Amino acid sequence: MAQQEMKAAEDTYAGFISLFKIGAILTAIVTVGVVLLIAS
Repeated sequence: MAQQEMKAAEDTYAGFISLFKIGAILTAIVTVGVVLLIAS
């Protein structure tokens, strides 16, 4: 039982990390776009 719970927790964590990476990249892209709009 504990092994199944650990696997589920690892899957949840992996999903969170992948979403965090995607979010960080999108945030960086939007930030660069806004800075370029303000600078021009």
